Amino acid sequence: MISRRSSARCLRLSALTLLTPIALGGQSPGIDAILASIKSDNAWTVSQQKSICEIPAPPFKEAARAAEFKRRFEALGLRARIDAIGNVLAERPGTGSGGPTIVLAGHLDTVFPEGTDVRVKEQGGRMTAPGIGDDCRGLAVLLAVARAYQRANPRHDARIIFVGNVGEEGPGNLRGVRHLFEKELKGEIDYFISVDGIGLDLVSRAVGSNRYRVTYKGPGGHSYGAFGIPNPIHAMGRAIAKISDIQVPSTPKTTFNVGIVEGGTSVNSIPFEGTMEIDMRSENADALRNVDLVIRRALHEALDAENARWAGERAVRGKLTLVIDTIGIRPTGAQADSARIVQAALQTAKALGFLPAITASSTDANLPISLGVPAITIDGGGNGGGAHSLSEWYEDGPTGWLGPQWAALIVARLAAIK
Repeated sequence: MISRRSSARCLRLSALTLLTPIALGGQSPGIDAILASIKSDNAWTVSQQKSICEIPAPPFKEAARAAEFKRRFEALGLRARIDAIGNVLAERPGTGSGGPTIVLAGHLDTVFPEGTDVRVKEQGGRMTAPGIGDDCRGLAVLLAVARAYQRANPRHDARIIFVGNVGEEGPGNLRGVRHLFEKELKGEIDYFISVDGIGLDLVSRAVGSNRYRVTYKGPGGHSYGAFGIPNPIHAMGRAIAKISDIQVPSTPKTTFNVGIVEGGTSVNSIPFEGTMEIDMRSENADALRNVDLVIRRALHEALDAENARWAGERAVRGKLTLVIDTIGIRPTGAQADSARIVQAALQTAKALGFLPAITASSTDANLPISLGVPAITIDGGGNGGGAHSLSEWYEDGPTGWLGPQWAALIVARLAAIK
């Protein structure tokens, strides 16, 4: 939040609230050179996307991809390093003092487990591979922007930091970005831009989520010999039935889902535990808190109902217990469409000839938005589909370079490059 930053940084940020017009179409040699470089080097950008995608980066095992990503920044002439949690940071320092610190980020990790075949298949202009769009496209955009800036070498007081962060996907729980804001760059970041996925849309609001692993536990036993004791999977079934009947608001959009269920050892055994994983989402903190409370109540009511179902001393000794483990918390947050970073994205998109939709989503920008740090997530251009599937695909099309150009211009606008 602003209150956590030094007063000097707050004053400096206040002085930057008026947008500095940027020139396009031959009026600014530095910016024109950046745009021209990105467009002419588009084939290079796509090749970066393909080759980086073929380095596995399962959850919590992003090190090989991080090391190569660092090497590529160094090849562009940037000083790069890997921090304690595994994020790659490559910095383009400002030529003066008093400019903002701008982070342009893409996430290194994928949702796919170790051993997944990540080789890219190409046919008719389409690349197919797990993670080719989410977020190998974002990583390629970062490299394209860094390369263009290094070649054009515009003057700017801003400190521009390119970040390949770990832990964006589900189990990662935003651990890479949390480390940036809580330790590595604590109190230093003025603007945060995440490039995540394909297309040309804009995320300015954060969909928060609460995720739990819920386990009902009991002694278990033979389905015939021990019949009459509480059953953890029966309790879990009762809970799922209650959860499925919960009513949530459509505005703000609020959702819930039981996505994984596990338990049991054989068809003729009363299981000793039943486990499910639950996801709840909303872009409104109160709505998320309310559905969380209702679901927790349903979990405990199901436990009580299953324990009460069975009578006798053996049933009493076999009473079930309930364990709720947190597996992920993503904060909610919002900022006005008039916020400088949102306007910078909209105005640069207009200058490039397109109008992005403004949406809410769950991305690395959640954390800074919740802290009051201006932040957005933008798409990286091109077209694609099948995210989080083995058949994920990407097509660059005739204007794929617009994604990197957009990212580069947003940075230029916030850095007041003329």
